[in-house]
Amino acid sequence: MISVDHLNHAYASRAALADVSLRVNAGEIFGLLGPNGSGKSTLFRILSTLMAPSGGRATIAGFDVTSQPDQVRRRIGVVFQSQSLDKKLTVEENPRSQGHLFGLSGSQLRIRVDEVLGRLGLADRRNDLVEALSGGLRRRVEIAKALLHQPPVLLMDEPSTGLDPGARRELWQYIEDLRARQNTTVLLTSHVLDDAEHCDRLLLLHQGRAVAEGTPAELKARIGGDVVVLEAADPALLATGLARRFGVGPRIVEGLVRVEIADGHRFIAAAVEAFPGSIRSVALHKPTLEDVFLDETGVPIC
Repeated sequence: MISVDHLNHAYASRAALADVSLRVNAGEIFGLLGPNGSGKSTLFRILSTLMAPSGGRATIAGFDVTSQPDQVRRRIGVVFQSQSLDKKLTVEENPRSQGHLFGLSGSQLRIRVDEVLGRLGLADRRNDLVEALSGGLRRRVEIAKALLHQPPVLLMDEPSTGLDPGARRELWQYIEDLRARQNTTVLLTSHVLDDAEHCDRLLLLHQGRAVAEGTPAELKARIGGDVVVLEAADPALLATGLARRFGVGPRIVEGLVRVEIADGHRFIAAAVEAFPGSIRSVALHKPTLEDVFLDETGVPIC
């Protein structure tokens, strides 16, 4: 449904995308995960036909985003990070005005507006002004606008930005319901790890390059065992000592010593005994997507 082949883009001398390729299947929820400056917003703009790449090719539903933008726009719904709602219009008037842009009118438009408002749980709020809505409800109106013309592909840029945990859970219920009901293909960008966990597959981006791809479970499986985090008075000295004593490869991140190792609980006991008084505190957890990104790039995602 979405195909990206060796995509490149540069702003003056800075490479925003460097040889990025990916495939998104029909009905899949695919996430672009990375920090600010990773290139995910540039890729999003290219896929939504807002800009042309410097090199490479991208297609959606078989149409080229650069040479056939009109065909692509008929097949995508776009939810931008910055709200595009008219706050002085009502919940119903916002998607209705969007419908006119796609040539819808009369009974056809009324039916489509009723359908999207009902599907997103907004029917009872149709006469409310958007400026009076919560952040979560506004995001749902954004999605209603994007779905009005029944696109097979939904592009979402940082969809959970500004949402509290409850609204974020609600948002994901609607996204997953949309996929289940209509087999809609969803591609989203995010730096929020909770969003990434909901995706079928992920592409991790760092400084414009793809560094890893797979399901959340596949990516986390790249890190064997546990992640041990140690706080020490002298992190560099402790890391050197751990490497010599246990043959591990410690990494210092934000002043803490991180070790990836099987049977982390046993390693903690041995490390504390081997370096008495050097370790101030310890933490142990199973690998997360943040650990994967750190392992692949050497820097935290946030």
